[in-house]
Amino acid sequence: MTAYAPLREELARWRDAGLGLPLWWRDDDAVEPTPALERLIALAAGLGAPLHLAVIPRHATAELAQRLRQNAGVLALVHGWAHANHAPESAKKAEFGAHRPLPDLVREAEAGLMRIEALFGPCALPVFVPPWNRIAPDLPAALPAQGFRALSRFGPRAAPGLAEVNTHVDPIDWHGGRSAVATGRLVAQIASDLALRRTGRTDAAEPYGLLTHHLAHDEAVWSVIEDLAGLLGDSGVARWVEPFAAL
Repeated sequence: MTAYAPLREELARWRDAGLGLPLWWRDDDAVEPTPALERLIALAAGLGAPLHLAVIPRHATAELAQRLRQNAGVLALVHGWAHANHAPESAKKAEFGAHRPLPDLVREAEAGLMRIEALFGPCALPVFVPPWNRIAPDLPAALPAQGFRALSRFGPRAAPGLAEVNTHVDPIDWHGGRSAVATGRLVAQIASDLALRRTGRTDAAEPYGLLTHHLAHDEAVWSVIEDLAGLLGDSGVARWVEPFAAL
């Protein structure tokens, strides 16, 4: 697969330098068991990858909780409250953006954590995942008092008041047909991300995060995920981790 050559070359540089890449997987918008979720769980299990489901608290079902309790390799994170957009029409979508009073955001975040913990028990993690990966700037510092131990969104991390472990690569082209991002473009992004880490220009200690949305995958997206996860897993450089194990 010549399209993957730039990533293979970058991984070879990591091997030559004796570097290791911690890798983690977050999938968003889970609410109930579905065939797509079963496919996702099976894929992650086959790769030996812990799977972190960002579950929408308000809509999460007891059936989903029961399914996760049957699989020790799947964990539930708090995906906002109802995945409802409260941003003005002129702004990008956000449920926990700076469009509402902070006390309202805090109250809904706490309600989300309480529901996820009640439903999922030992599978639940006190990790807040804001829908659309957008969060009001003053909310992260308020979350620890509500019981949260970490935040996860997309891109470089910087959250005062609690730990942050983000995702960094999303295989879906949300603005170009919602199928898979062109392989060359996706590979170039990952290779660039890893080069920046290798050369110390970005945070090399943060686990590198794969972000998926199982309910939105077509066959092209599934194929890209399988190819990328397999390539990284077989590289001798990357290893799947559970980045919140110490919470």
